[in-house]
Amino acid sequence: MGEAADHTTLVRVMGWGRIPQRSRIQLCSCVALLFNGPIQVKQRTQMNTTLKITTLAACFILSASVTAVAGQAPLTWKTGVASTVITPETSMWMAGYASRTNASNGVKQELFAKALALEDEQTNRLVIVTLDLIGIPRTMRKNLEKRVQEGFKLPPEFLLLNASHTHSGPEFRVGRTPADDGEFKPAKAGELYGAKLEEKVFALIGEALNSRAPARLLYSHARCGIAMNRRLPTERGYQNSPNPEGPVDHDVPVLVALSENRKPRAILFGYSCHNTTLALYQFCGDYAGYAQEYLQADNPGATALFINGCSGDQNPYPRGTFELAQRHGRALATAVEAAIGVQRPREIKGPLRAALAEIVLDYAPIPSREEFGKRLSSTDRYEKRHAERMLAKLEAGEKLPVNYPYPVQVVHFGQDIVLVALGGEVVVDYSLRLKKELAGPVVWIAGYSNDVMAYIPSRRVREEGGYEAEGAMRFSVTHPGPWAPTLEEKIVSQVHELNRRLKGD
Repeated sequence: MGEAADHTTLVRVMGWGRIPQRSRIQLCSCVALLFNGPIQVKQRTQMNTTLKITTLAACFILSASVTAVAGQAPLTWKTGVASTVITPETSMWMAGYASRTNASNGVKQELFAKALALEDEQTNRLVIVTLDLIGIPRTMRKNLEKRVQEGFKLPPEFLLLNASHTHSGPEFRVGRTPADDGEFKPAKAGELYGAKLEEKVFALIGEALNSRAPARLLYSHARCGIAMNRRLPTERGYQNSPNPEGPVDHDVPVLVALSENRKPRAILFGYSCHNTTLALYQFCGDYAGYAQEYLQADNPGATALFINGCSGDQNPYPRGTFELAQRHGRALATAVEAAIGVQRPREIKGPLRAALAEIVLDYAPIPSREEFGKRLSSTDRYEKRHAERMLAKLEAGEKLPVNYPYPVQVVHFGQDIVLVALGGEVVVDYSLRLKKELAGPVVWIAGYSNDVMAYIPSRRVREEGGYEAEGAMRFSVTHPGPWAPTLEEKIVSQVHELNRRLKGD
């Protein structure tokens, strides 16, 4: 057998067929050098056991090195993914707009709940659940925390729930807590939907955990320009209208789980923009739903999951039609594809570390019973209804709350990614600030996570006033009034504390 034949045998035996030809030749030459020349059959048969083992070990080391260079990095993660339809089976009141006067009328696009389970080399596990819904009731989060810890041994800090905040989904509640804390219509369907949803999400988490398989995690990002700041300063205060001069965050973070066949199994991506292209009467995931649909169509076998960012003061423009929602979805999906296609994505390593805390957010001084009484004559019907709800609680002997327990979660992917998940409808100032203050690794900021209880303005927005600062609280059944101006510093300080804890500082 000649040298060329011997090289062929080595390539077949060592599994070097997928390595570039030049690298294969170098590997075979290295092995030949161990024998001071080309390998011959006679030499191979006369090798003693020690030399055989030494040679084989050297081959494996060389093979691993060249394989990594050739893009065949070790599959150091295990990932599992699951998806289920959560579109209501019957007509229901829709969430997001108090101006709607009728229940839903059909389905334009299915709504989904999806779960991504990640496990590092130390067997730490993280589950991220995304929902094509207006929000996440605190009651559902708390129920699931307990159930997944008991059923799957998953600690609460390693469970992250995020809502896309589509305004074309159902109005629902879990227990006494509505999904968006708005003027909940008294419908039994919403309560039944919430109970079924919790069961579906619990089963989904188990399915994702049970489907874990070896994978690589790669991160990259791109940009997308469909979002515009919606707080326009006018002589009458800040109005909900396009403001091209206002702050935005057009970043599109993308985390891809590659299977053994080097194809995406899961595509997790984020964006900071209200899911409000539509204000119609058909169920639909809006632009985020279409982006996921397009990515899955263009990447057969992959599940796309959307994480909403700090979108409280961001809207997609233009708005109003299904065609526009599809166009925005295509624009975002194209940005994700651009991120996936970069030449040098960041290889994500472990270990996973996570921390979760609740802090107390104070309300501004609560109006007196007399002040609520005066508001009963207000020409603003929403202010009047809010006053009626608060007075009804007082008449029933209840005390109005003076604060609210607010969730803050931080997840570390080794030294590569810091993922911050904040509750509520967080305005974009939080994303821009935390990305600067946590700079070092990749910083990914998500809003609408674990509990969507209200808008979360920054100090700047709180002082400027307007809908996100205080006006939206008129629709609440829980909150007696706007937040105290101290909320931004409390939230940011808690993020830093959890981040330091995970770093071991």
